[in-house]
Amino acid sequence: MFEYFPTGPYTWNLGVVATLNSGGLIDEVDRACRPIKDAANAGEDAGTPDFLRAWTALTDQLVGQAEAAEKAGHVRTAGQLWFRASNYLAQAERMLAHSDPDRVPTYRRMLEIAQKAFDTHSPRVSRVAVPYEGMTLPAYFSQAPAADDGPVPVVVLVNGLDSTKEHMYASNHWEELAARGISCLMLDQPGTGEALRLQGLTARVDTEAWAGAAVDWLEQRSDVDASRIGIVGWSLGGYYAPRAAAFEPRFALCVAWGANHDWGAVQRRRRQREGERPVPHYWEHVLWVWGVDGDEDHLDAFLDFADQVTLEGVVERIRVPFLVAHGANDRQIPLEMAHRSHDQAVNSPKRELRVFTPEEGATEHIGLDHLPFVSTFIADWVADTFAELGAQRA
Repeated sequence: MFEYFPTGPYTWNLGVVATLNSGGLIDEVDRACRPIKDAANAGEDAGTPDFLRAWTALTDQLVGQAEAAEKAGHVRTAGQLWFRASNYLAQAERMLAHSDPDRVPTYRRMLEIAQKAFDTHSPRVSRVAVPYEGMTLPAYFSQAPAADDGPVPVVVLVNGLDSTKEHMYASNHWEELAARGISCLMLDQPGTGEALRLQGLTARVDTEAWAGAAVDWLEQRSDVDASRIGIVGWSLGGYYAPRAAAFEPRFALCVAWGANHDWGAVQRRRRQREGERPVPHYWEHVLWVWGVDGDEDHLDAFLDFADQVTLEGVVERIRVPFLVAHGANDRQIPLEMAHRSHDQAVNSPKRELRVFTPEEGATEHIGLDHLPFVSTFIADWVADTFAELGAQRA
């Protein structure tokens, strides 16, 4: 993996490489990061305010340029600037502690910038709300151009532990799907993104509850082929999505974009500092996501709870095509977990394990070191599988 901070923390380097592989420009990223090289060496937690200040300054610069471009009538130029600004601010916000007073204001600004990007860069992406247990789940819906001619397949794309629908938007995976005639619902499910930050909806083990709500909503849309709704989850979504597909029979396919077969076991490793953590202020973030009171000094009860977050005895229930995509050098989730998810999915009619190697890239966590390579592989697999399912139906 390209490491901008050679002696700095993994979390900072992961944020940089994720930004660059989601449309960020190396000159802009370098200008943001160069002043904070020393802060990186102070430790991943201590330096996050510096990270935010540096990346906010870059965001401010792009916002000013975007506003000037719009005023001049240069909508395409403005759209590119708004899109990159949303990417940079999303990565900076991801690094903050839950208790940081800048977290919610920064996230609210992200929402505003994302809407500007839709208006000028991605007019087929819109903000939507999925009804869920008397509330709503915030989401972005990408309507594929093919939907102009009739109903099309759709993918429900779900977050991991620390990502947001804004990260999914920046990844451009929705655009790869759209080019293949597939719409995409980028969902902030409970425990992630806006659902957590602004609505207080925390994660749950039985992910089929919110996933089923997404299917209910999609089935009401005239532009969706309800017989071909898939679910794709990255990082901790590698648990969320397979669990949902196992208990929600309306999903037509499932992808674990980074296996997370036994999340509880991973937490026990992380407590012993075995393997890398995805974000600074890690335990504070985890307890926030799951709605658990306490702190890092009182983790025993939480770790017992975390043992429930496992696909043992679950993936056997998946009866639809199932892809597991994993990096051989994933420093967060051992490759062995990808083999377990694949090997135990014995009732899937089409199961596949794709391991990305150092020689080809995309070998780190969810392929963030070569994200477009993994994104296009998954988009091709999804498109091929939907085509096969359509042929079977015909």
